[in-house]
Amino acid sequence: MSKEKIILGIDPGTTIMGFGLIKVENKSMTFLQLNELDLKKYSDHYIKLKLIFERTVELIDTYNPDEIAIEAPFFGKNVQSMLKLGRAQGVAMAAGLSREVPITEYLPKKIKMAITGNGNASKEQVAKMLQSLLNLKTLPKNLDATDGLAAAVCHFYNSGKPTIGKSYTGWDAFVKQNPNKIG
Repeated sequence: MSKEKIILGIDPGTTIMGFGLIKVENKSMTFLQLNELDLKKYSDHYIKLKLIFERTVELIDTYNPDEIAIEAPFFGKNVQSMLKLGRAQGVAMAAGLSREVPITEYLPKKIKMAITGNGNASKEQVAKMLQSLLNLKTLPKNLDATDGLAAAVCHFYNSGKPTIGKSYTGWDAFVKQNPNKIG
C-alpha cells in the first residue's frame, strides 16, 4: 500500500508570494499546482501580511498538504527588505502552524542545489529544470511561482534525510525549539 503525500512549497515575499504543490506517491512526484499571490497593488504592509496569511490558509484548506516547505529569508544588502521578507515568511509559517501542518525551512542555495545541482543557479535555470522534471508545458511569467514549486521539490528530495534547516510540527514544537524567542 502506497502512502500518498502532498507538499506545499512557498517562496514568501511581500511583492509576490510564489507557491507550488506536488503529490508524492511511490517515491515519485506529480505536479499539482503552481501560482502566485500578487501583492504589488497594496501599499500597506500589514494588509499584505494579512493576505499572505489568508492565501496560505486557503491553500492548506483546499489541498490539505501533509507538509510545507518554505524558503528561508537570506541576507541581502537591504536590512528593511530582509525584515519584510522575514515577516512574510513568519506569517506563512503561522498559517501552516495554525492548521498543524509540519513546516521545514530551506536556504535558497539548498533549494537551487537540490533542483539544479548548483547552489548559485539562476531563477531561470531552476524554472527550466522544474519544467523538465515535472513535464510542465509552460512556465509562468514571474518565476516566484517556480521558486515556491522548487521548495516543494527540494523537500521531496530531502525527505528522510536529516535537514540543517529548522522543522516545526506545531506551536508546541516551535516554542520548545525557540525558548529564547518567547516572553
